[in-house]
Amino acid sequence: MSQHPQMTAYLAEARWFAGKGREYDVVDVLRVGMLPGPPPVTIDIITVEYAAEAGGEPTTERYQMPLSHYPEEQGRIHHAYLGPQNDETLGPVHTYDAVHDREAMAVYLDAFSRTSADQPESYGGVTFHRVGDYALDTGAHSTLFSGEQSNSSVAFGEDSLMKVFRKVTPGRNPDIEIHRALTEADNPNIAHLYGWIEADQDDLAMLQQFLRTASDGWELALASARNLFAEADLHADEVGGDFAGEAHRLGVAVSEVHQVLREHFDIETYDGAATAEAMRRRLEAAAASVPGLATHAGALEQVFGRIADAKGEAQRVHGDLHLGQTLRTSKGWKLVDFEGEPAKPLAERQLADSPWRDVAGMLRSFDYAAQSVVKDLHATDEPGSQITYRATEWVERNREAFLEGYVEGRVEAGGGPLSADEQALIDAYEADKAVYEVLYEARNRPSWLDIPLGAIERIGATRP
Repeated sequence: MSQHPQMTAYLAEARWFAGKGREYDVVDVLRVGMLPGPPPVTIDIITVEYAAEAGGEPTTERYQMPLSHYPEEQGRIHHAYLGPQNDETLGPVHTYDAVHDREAMAVYLDAFSRTSADQPESYGGVTFHRVGDYALDTGAHSTLFSGEQSNSSVAFGEDSLMKVFRKVTPGRNPDIEIHRALTEADNPNIAHLYGWIEADQDDLAMLQQFLRTASDGWELALASARNLFAEADLHADEVGGDFAGEAHRLGVAVSEVHQVLREHFDIETYDGAATAEAMRRRLEAAAASVPGLATHAGALEQVFGRIADAKGEAQRVHGDLHLGQTLRTSKGWKLVDFEGEPAKPLAERQLADSPWRDVAGMLRSFDYAAQSVVKDLHATDEPGSQITYRATEWVERNREAFLEGYVEGRVEAGGGPLSADEQALIDAYEADKAVYEVLYEARNRPSWLDIPLGAIERIGATRP
């Protein structure tokens, strides 16, 4: 029998819980703090233990559970109900997942408003921090975003946005660390950080500017590709929804962010040999699972091998950059979610890397934008050579515009034009990303395998 049956049962239905489908149990609940409210809000760190697999040892993960408590049941948030509890501090109460509770979220916002940049506020083991002196709208109602998978995000009216980190790992979360540096540098290409919450070595949440009227970069790119396919006789640079200008501006924005990160974090020596070897190992593992990849292995190993002697510097980067991590506002492009790849350990997400990893991730995203529209339009038939040509034209136009914008931004900051060695790095990182995509599509959408395989064939064939 579970030691904490209510918590164990609630996890099974939570979107952000990564252990669904595995045998698990909640083996420990540690209360790290309480906000007095009303309603009182407690913050617990729960430890989930997974059953051992294939003769190994049991593994654990830690998750954050902010909970609101009431003397009577609250029908308005019954969907977030964990059940009745006899709390050691509060006595008999009815307990709810606090992010679903507007009254509980108002308690968080009030705590942030009472905190200043030079005077953190603590509630037990939980400490609130502020960045800058932005005056929060404490009367704003909260709205929980429904689409997120790994975290919980709550908007406060049109004023601010709080991201609650559900899975917690000791150490500074890159999303806070990088947002803080860019905010203090007054960089215009991000949503500014207003504050964060921590408990000992765990980062629990961050509060930032809410870009309510922003448009999602991925959706804008899809709309542009659809416009092209709707015009039978026009080229990508002739349709009203041409995206190249935006792609160029986005390239400049990414370049400017990279420059600020270079100035605010340590620069390290780039290890091309280690990077190439890591790429080769990922290729080997993926090819063992996806036979269709094996025929490209030789060409890809040559692509990876060309960066083994790469010289230069490594720096902090976004780490998981694609069109879905961008927002277009009336004042330009904004980059969001600097957490890095969620599946990677925190220590790995904090490492310096080549900025060309971010560039390559965005280049792959342009390919996926056009090809996903093709898949939608031709779900039951072949797209034909004309559609294939037009998709390729759209992709190449926007890839080129983005890269030109990126290099332009770098030159303005005192850097040089794109070199042959840097192009080799772009090719290698693109190929490595495509290998990951092959493995993902094979497991989740086999009919989409041709997208990353097509990229792999192009990269291997065009870089002798």
